[in-house]
Amino acid sequence: MAKRPCKRFNEWRAALNPQGVTLVFPTAYLNNPPSMYGHTLLRIDARDQDEKTRLLAYSINYAANTDETNGLAFAINGLLGVYPGMFSILPYYLKVREYNDLENRDIWEYELNLTPEEIDRLLMHAWELGPIYFDYYFFDENCSYYLLELLEAARPDLDLTRAFRWWAIPSDTVREVVRQQGLLKRVVYRPSNATVIRHRLGLMNPEERALAGEMGRGRISTRDPAYAALPETARARVLEVSHDYLNYLRTTGRRPVDEPAVLARDLLLERSRLGAGTDDPPVPVPEVRPDQGHGTSRIALGAGRRDRASFIELRARPSYHDLMDPDGGYARAAQTEFFDLAVRDYGTGIGPRLEDLRLVNIVSISPRNEFFRSLSWKIDAGWARHRLAGGDEPLVFGVHGGPGLAWTVPDSLKGNTTIYAFLESTAEINKHLEKGFALGAGPSFGALTDLSPRWRAEVYARTQRFFSGDADTAWAAGLRQRYTLATDWALRLDLSRERQEKQSWNAALISLHHYF
Repeated sequence: MAKRPCKRFNEWRAALNPQGVTLVFPTAYLNNPPSMYGHTLLRIDARDQDEKTRLLAYSINYAANTDETNGLAFAINGLLGVYPGMFSILPYYLKVREYNDLENRDIWEYELNLTPEEIDRLLMHAWELGPIYFDYYFFDENCSYYLLELLEAARPDLDLTRAFRWWAIPSDTVREVVRQQGLLKRVVYRPSNATVIRHRLGLMNPEERALAGEMGRGRISTRDPAYAALPETARARVLEVSHDYLNYLRTTGRRPVDEPAVLARDLLLERSRLGAGTDDPPVPVPEVRPDQGHGTSRIALGAGRRDRASFIELRARPSYHDLMDPDGGYARAAQTEFFDLAVRDYGTGIGPRLEDLRLVNIVSISPRNEFFRSLSWKIDAGWARHRLAGGDEPLVFGVHGGPGLAWTVPDSLKGNTTIYAFLESTAEINKHLEKGFALGAGPSFGALTDLSPRWRAEVYARTQRFFSGDADTAWAAGLRQRYTLATDWALRLDLSRERQEKQSWNAALISLHHYF
């Protein structure tokens, strides 16, 4: 039977004018549950495009088809496969605006080495899948998994999906693509608007930074004497940064003035009158790409002593990253963990016991300054040992979390240090509790510092005053340290002192962590 051409497909393909394919990875964004692990999409690069016109390319995206805005509802429904997952084809500049500008996420572009025949097969398969939907599952059959299937269709000898039977984390799928011999052509880094602003602020003195912030908010004009007194190159830098900062405020939902478009135009007109360039160096490319960071799964073996009793501990976590893990390829001061569990054996002859099981543990520490006034937050849900008045320690289910604030210690001090404070609420449930439940609240404080590129330390203190179901005041304080031995190996030391139900004890644990 003779093949019959598909006119609509041929017109669509001709409009794309494909020459290459790029795997795009926007980094993690904790304030949006679908993107807390990052995201992947494919860009179809046209023949007549270069680096300056690449935004005009089209992208192939797979995502849950829903208008759900409640993060908890999305997470639950995404786990259960409630939402239909569908492919869409959109201009790449719209995705860049969404990720780079609206969500301020850095983007990594992995250009692939595909032949024209392979690109055609990929497009034909994407065309076939256009009107079809699949059940979207947050952990496994997600955006990254189905893009791997598209690449397998393009090059049938690839076997990319076998490694992702239980979960498919976007950074892991990128890592799998990079591992394929001859598939990666080159990598391009596209910093977000916020990253560019932070970089340029670091090149300015305090007076210039203050002027850029005030001008970007429309509080002073270019007729301000302090601005006029600057050298022409410094004025050019202040205008450019103030314009970028104004755009940042607009895209994040804040209106510093009634007519921000008018202010943006005035800043650009003033900049056009200056002949001087700034000669600012570009944003440096991070030393470690997302595909080069530590593995997202982790297993740890340790030994310690608690309340005059020695123990050995085995800890396992399928995903993804915590505050003490090495930052290379990940966002600093951000933590996302699911199903982290620890088993201990105290050598009493009873055997090992489950020490804790964290279903979800998310922490976002966003330092504030005069330009970026982000809120920090945390949420933690799972089972942990709770000491009762009689000395028993049952597993108690609890949910903890709340908002917080964080700041970076001035650069004059050694090390990269962030201090934070949270106001946390606690709800615990267990039949062994006096009334079967306990509700409490209290503050927590801490400091996270990098003593060297390999050595990180965190000091913390927290207290909880229970006001319903229990009358206890519990607290804990401690020091955590991590020393990186290699990309996928680290040594950890945890020291702490805790108090529950008027009983206090010390604990120490040293453990070897392996990421894979």
